[in-house]
Amino acid sequence: MTLFEAIVLGLVQGLTEFLPVSSSAHLALAPWLLGWRDPGLAFDVSLHLGTLVAVAWYFRADWIELAQAAWRLVQTRRVETTADRRVLLLIAATIPAGVGGVLLKDYAETVFRHPAVMATTLILLGAILWYVDRVAGQARRLEHLTARDAWLIGLAQVCALVPGVSRSGSTMTAGRALGLERGAAARFSFLMSFPIIGAAVVLKLPEVIRDSGAIGPLAAGIAAAAISSWLAITVLLRFVTRHSFGVFAVYRIILGAIVFGLLAVRGVPSA
Repeated sequence: MTLFEAIVLGLVQGLTEFLPVSSSAHLALAPWLLGWRDPGLAFDVSLHLGTLVAVAWYFRADWIELAQAAWRLVQTRRVETTADRRVLLLIAATIPAGVGGVLLKDYAETVFRHPAVMATTLILLGAILWYVDRVAGQARRLEHLTARDAWLIGLAQVCALVPGVSRSGSTMTAGRALGLERGAAARFSFLMSFPIIGAAVVLKLPEVIRDSGAIGPLAAGIAAAAISSWLAITVLLRFVTRHSFGVFAVYRIILGAIVFGLLAVRGVPSA
């Protein structure tokens, strides 16, 4: 992989990770559309180190508060504050994705990365996102989240193992379906991304370094992902305070239709 390709893929990863448009689909489709060799799921996951840095920095005050709450929970074993509850909610939301990742790992690296599968999920989830965001209320704030809500949002995150679904898209859609404000749904989605992305990076980054031996392009891609992820978080949190998720739903549907069109012209890509 060239330095240029790594930077482009890093920018793609960062800009799409926290938007409800599926970064995994974009990373899988980009090499196919541009005629590059697919670097594989391990490289894609390694780029998430950049997004991990971005979400850690952007929400640094939250993480300090949550770390203190976690330590307090270990010591007292009592839930006394909002931060204490949020720690437990994040744990509840993370468990389903961890289990799903182990069970569906092989499919995520092979079958799920087919362009036709991604085009289908882009369109389907785009329609669901648009419908849910339009009909759902916005009466609930983040502090109203219950353990049941967190578990359901966590189950929605499992669906993101299929590229095209979108981790942010599935979790934000679930949050909106539960009546969360758009900003609250987005914020909880961002916070719950940290443990699952962190675990994936720990598992896959050593594999990429060992197999490629080219640290330069990987480091450049990670840096590009970090900068663009921070920008995406900033833009989305400001955007959803005034606008709906409709523009992202339309984008997903158009992209899915384009992929289907290219498949009709190019044919099914070889494995």
